Amino acid sequence: MNTEKTNKDLFDSKFLKKLEMLSLVARRVFAGAARGERRSSRRGLSVEFADYREYSHGDDLRYVDWNAVARLNHFFLKLFVEEEDLFVYILLDATKSMGFGVPEKLRYARRICAALSYIALTNLDRVAIEALAPEKAMRLPVTRGKQNIFKVFRFLEDMNADGNVTLNDALQDFARRTKKPGLVIIISDLFDEEGISKGVEFLRYRKFQPVIIHVLAPEEVEPAEAGDWRLVDSETGRHVDLSMTKTVLDSYRDRLNAFLDHHETFCKKRSIPYLRAVTNTPFEDL
Repeated sequence: MNTEKTNKDLFDSKFLKKLEMLSLVARRVFAGAARGERRSSRRGLSVEFADYREYSHGDDLRYVDWNAVARLNHFFLKLFVEEEDLFVYILLDATKSMGFGVPEKLRYARRICAALSYIALTNLDRVAIEALAPEKAMRLPVTRGKQNIFKVFRFLEDMNADGNVTLNDALQDFARRTKKPGLVIIISDLFDEEGISKGVEFLRYRKFQPVIIHVLAPEEVEPAEAGDWRLVDSETGRHVDLSMTKTVLDSYRDRLNAFLDHHETFCKKRSIPYLRAVTNTPFEDL
């Protein structure tokens, strides 16, 4: 297979039309709100009035309510709602296990990433993308504006599944390096013996808002039902030889369900959005 050609086909005209449709849906959701702006709990000096407080020495006289002074003979300062851009960080698992499946998990994950980026950029939010990959960390710096979606496409086209990484370490490293809190969307198959709980908890400690999109291949959800197989861990190289009997399949499904339930329960207890995605689901439906 020509990987370069396959990557270039990721974002064709048909894909762009679907993005436009998703953008329209998103605009309906945000109807009535100022695009790209989020209410902050802080009080600032924007255009929308929020409250009064008493004048203190050194305050800017431009924000004194002179009508209140005339009526009450007392100085009050107008306070306004401070509005903030939303920072959207998308962390994409690009380890070897994401290269598995038909369609490939990483290909599907990149399309999800592109769609979420497009919606955020159209909404005038700020977007940054990182590949959770060993050593050669790929990063797209914070960008803003719908016209930058092609920069996102080029970045994602150059991404391939390779090597392995400890997800907890990668998430904690991201949280330490990133100064501006925001929404952190983690797109991964979550195949890591240590899990992701420590990394996610550290993100929350640093005031980020995590979202988990758990990507699985159809073959992982419903494996082949007959024959002798050698199963190879793509990241460690370890292998297991087995005959796919009904007993083995039942055991596999039990382990898989326990794995899925563990992550979903972890997120639910912490009010972290968790979405499971099998790659044969059209990304626009997801």
